[in-house]
Amino acid sequence: MKKRILISAMAALTIFGSSALANTAKTYAQVNGEAITATDIAIVLKDPRIKFDQLPKETQHQILKQLVEKKLLSQKAINSDVVNDKLYKETLENTIKTLKQDLALQMWMQKLSKEITVTENEAKQYYEKNKAKFKRPLELKASHILVKTKKEAQDIINTLNKSKNLKADFTKLAKEKSTGPSGANGGELGWFSLNKMVPSFSNAAAKLKVGTITQKPVKTQFGYHVIYLDDKKDAQVATFDKIKNQIKQLIGQQKFKAKIEQIVKDAKAKAKIIYN
Repeated sequence: MKKRILISAMAALTIFGSSALANTAKTYAQVNGEAITATDIAIVLKDPRIKFDQLPKETQHQILKQLVEKKLLSQKAINSDVVNDKLYKETLENTIKTLKQDLALQMWMQKLSKEITVTENEAKQYYEKNKAKFKRPLELKASHILVKTKKEAQDIINTLNKSKNLKADFTKLAKEKSTGPSGANGGELGWFSLNKMVPSFSNAAAKLKVGTITQKPVKTQFGYHVIYLDDKKDAQVATFDKIKNQIKQLIGQQKFKAKIEQIVKDAKAKAKIIYN
């Protein structure tokens, strides 16, 4: 039981230092004087990353309609004789007890998380010991023209080798001839690391100089490619200043987790636990 509580509590405080208890007092509707608040909406949305106020108006309306109908039914139920049932009273008592415990746990862990501090020196030491974790791989920005046959690809290469404005002509031919979905956009693929593309494509693109094209058709399971390298970012380690806050947050999470685990360990040593 304690282990499950620890896991759920840790999940609630995944981001160190975040506010686990947001302001949920905002009222969105009233039903017979009873408010529908951000808390009610959060229960329906389930995912805290979803912002109700940023949803389409139609979606907001549907959610509020659902909550209004639920509130009407709940009011009808609470005014019925079901509240006199023994099972209802026992369940209510247990539910209130659980809610009190969960709220106390949440607020207590929120308070503990605020007591965690991470110094600049701790962050620097972590950075120096774990530089490999912050290495950004080689990234390429490329465009391509995809055709069905090797001859088509070679003909395009031959045409482009005569071009006086390689990028402009490449873009034009991509729109005219490429069978890939990026063709309409001039063949642009954007930035990607080598492991995001099939090996034959990545290897050919990585060998190019910026502003040049492959001189031989590149075969993949999709067909034959002519690749133009738009830009390149060499592999490098992110600077400490750039990721300092990320590191502090990570260390804070580790400290918080260790603290909770120690508290659980100490509590277990003193508790009388019986598994039925």
